[in-house]
Amino acid sequence: MALATRRTRRDRGLNYWPSYVDALSTLLLVIVFLLSIFVLGQFFLTQEIAGRDTALDRLNRQIAELTDLLALERAQRRESEDELSALQSTLNATEVEQARLEQMLAAGIGADERATALTEQIDAERQETARALDQVAILNQQLAALRRQIGALEAALEASEQRDRESQARIADLGSRLNVALAQRVQELARFRSDFFGRLRQIIGTRPDIRIVGDRFVFQSEVLFPPGQSALRAGPQPELDSMASAILELADEIPPDIEWVVRVDGHTDVRPINTAQFPSNWYLSSARAIAVVNYLIEAGVPPTRLLAAGFGEFQPIDAGETEEAFARNRRIEFKLTER
Repeated sequence: MALATRRTRRDRGLNYWPSYVDALSTLLLVIVFLLSIFVLGQFFLTQEIAGRDTALDRLNRQIAELTDLLALERAQRRESEDELSALQSTLNATEVEQARLEQMLAAGIGADERATALTEQIDAERQETARALDQVAILNQQLAALRRQIGALEAALEASEQRDRESQARIADLGSRLNVALAQRVQELARFRSDFFGRLRQIIGTRPDIRIVGDRFVFQSEVLFPPGQSALRAGPQPELDSMASAILELADEIPPDIEWVVRVDGHTDVRPINTAQFPSNWYLSSARAIAVVNYLIEAGVPPTRLLAAGFGEFQPIDAGETEEAFARNRRIEFKLTER
């Protein structure tokens, strides 16, 4: 009895490392999930910013085109104003000449034919001046329209920037809410995991070949399987029946929006196996995990809540090379985790 007590204490002392590794694995999964949410948020933000940049580039090109058109219209307006000024000067000179001719006619010195020609010339120049003034009016209208278009473009650009700021605020709020929701889900799953293992501890009791290590329920392989075999021992399996009952009770309590599974992990010791059925320890550990999963399914556990995994000899809990260490490493582990 004293020897069993010492072994139990020594076993408990060697159980910290798997718990630590599992805690780190859980933390890594949470971080990877958070990073995935962050990358997704960044992807949608990049898409929205890229769309805004495209619209902004298009607006800038339109503004550049309108600016060029405005410069061209201004140049044409200056040319028209120069022509108008020249015509006005010509008109003034013609009016001066007309006045001089009229004075000459009044004095009896004018010539009727020349006066008539000059009058026609003056009328033609006045018509040209009127056309130039009409062109200037049209150019002023076009300039006003261009200014209205530029104002509309500036308003559209300001609205786009405002939408971008609102989108960034919404994305930041979404990330915050996702973080809160994720933390709540992790806390809820941790609570259900604690209840699950508490029930199993009450059902199975304190058997030395069945232990709780951190957040895992550990069965020694010899409890369920003959040495080197993947078929369960003949007859009833009360331990697995208890496990199935606890999983079914847990499934009724966990909210449907929490995705969870019970992962069944198979482990072997470091001694290699090489048979036609099991070419390596990978095959043996995986086959044992699958056998346990099939038994639980036959006991009524939904297949969607189970996951089988084989680890071979590569995750020992005892680095020793004694028969006792080998026995400790040959095990089946149950872990409640997120899917």
